[in-house]
Amino acid sequence: MLLGAAAAVGLAGCLGSTDRPAPIGLTEPLNCDQCGMVINQHPGPAGQTYYRDNSPEGHDPPARFCSTVCTFRHRFAMEARDWQPRVTYLTDYATVDYEVRQEGGARVISAHLAAEDFAATEDLDVVAGSDVEGAMGPAIVPFGDDDAAAEFASTYGGDVVAAEEISRELVARN
Repeated sequence: MLLGAAAAVGLAGCLGSTDRPAPIGLTEPLNCDQCGMVINQHPGPAGQTYYRDNSPEGHDPPARFCSTVCTFRHRFAMEARDWQPRVTYLTDYATVDYEVRQEGGARVISAHLAAEDFAATEDLDVVAGSDVEGAMGPAIVPFGDDDAAAEFASTYGGDVVAAEEISRELVARN
């Protein structure tokens, strides 16, 4: 029985399941590590990144963000300093009951900040260039389901892009 348990642990390590820390909830009043805004006071997708050998200043990992834009601005800046992301999580709008509402003169999308609302970027597509806003203005909205992303883009405009393909240029446009 011990051999079976040891084999299972060894196999899990080979498959990488123990190499990936889980996302955390961002429901408490926490500051964005990129812009300083209080994350739970703003609409739209949020993000978090665990780095391999580095930690954010002033708190335990992960680095946490009020938007997809802040997530990638930080990630690009840290990669320039040789910080390597272990995993980046974004709100997965395919798994939550979101709403898009008029707020002032803009359409904004609801925030979802529980740990289970996040998915790793390699499992997500994003809609960029829609007419929907989040914490930092135009939102880059992530989806873990291709059909949900396409439906959102059809309704609100924008282009569907793999989250791992987000570039500096795309972030600069948002």
